[in-house]
Amino acid sequence: MESLAKRRLVIVSGRAHPALARDIADRLGVEVSEANVREFANGEIHCRYDESIRGAHVFIIQTHASPVNDAVMEQLIMIDAAKRASAKSITAVAPNYGYARQDRKSTGREPISAKLIANMLQTAGADRVLSVDFHSGQIQGFFDIPVDHLVAAPVLETYLRAHVDPHSIVVVAPDAGRVKVAERYAQHLGCDLALVHKTRPHGMANVAEARHVVGSVRGRHCVVIDDMIDTAGTIVAACDLLRAHGAEDIWVMATHAVFSPPAAERLFNAPVGRVIVTDTLPLRPEQRFEKLEVLSIATIIANAIAAIFEESSVSSIFGGENQV
Repeated sequence: MESLAKRRLVIVSGRAHPALARDIADRLGVEVSEANVREFANGEIHCRYDESIRGAHVFIIQTHASPVNDAVMEQLIMIDAAKRASAKSITAVAPNYGYARQDRKSTGREPISAKLIANMLQTAGADRVLSVDFHSGQIQGFFDIPVDHLVAAPVLETYLRAHVDPHSIVVVAPDAGRVKVAERYAQHLGCDLALVHKTRPHGMANVAEARHVVGSVRGRHCVVIDDMIDTAGTIVAACDLLRAHGAEDIWVMATHAVFSPPAAERLFNAPVGRVIVTDTLPLRPEQRFEKLEVLSIATIIANAIAAIFEESSVSSIFGGENQV
């Protein structure tokens, strides 16, 4: 019978966000193992682990940052190498899950790319997947292996409690798809809830039009909650509408700071007091601006990895509220 003392935890990192992997490893009290990821002259990716990982429980940390296709492919190759090196178990840790927005067919002749990524991770040899704040909960059903869905809510709620009276704010969902998540924040914080109704012009990507505000925001401190900010079109449109309806102060909170151009410029010029995000994605200097604050997600991921390694409950970390 295998004892816990004989089990070996190995943390390895892709090249997308090594700083986050180091922070996670530090909280677990281990070193990041070297995967020696490199590229051939034609761009093909190669990896070879420095040490034997036979019989080890390997966690491969690779957030799907831009360029997303390179990040995904790199993680797949690292998983395949670990499988062929006889790792006992392989967990793909993707703090930001690539192609998450393509989780259904909204029109004909479209792919469901989030399902394709799930298939690829499983085919490569992942035994388990760990991610933070999926764009929609249905992505968990795309896998035939265990999926640990973490949420950034504890980090963001702790920040709010430290910087503002939670009872004085209004949590705002920037669209109908975020209402359930925003409602959960409002319940935890004991505050009011509002909704921005938006539409997207047919056939136009990254374009959103905010139409109406449902709820009372006049003279209130509004906190807009979203899972990701890409070009910031949705968020800025919502903030403009909130200000037009008399919101006194507006903060924006999101888990994944994708910040594709011109997001940083839009947010800097928007009627927003603060933009608070987590570090699931790396930020380049040109993506940072004066109003931005970045919170660490490393403790939450490290706690989940420890729970998986020790074969204890991950959902208990979040009081069972990590399902969306």
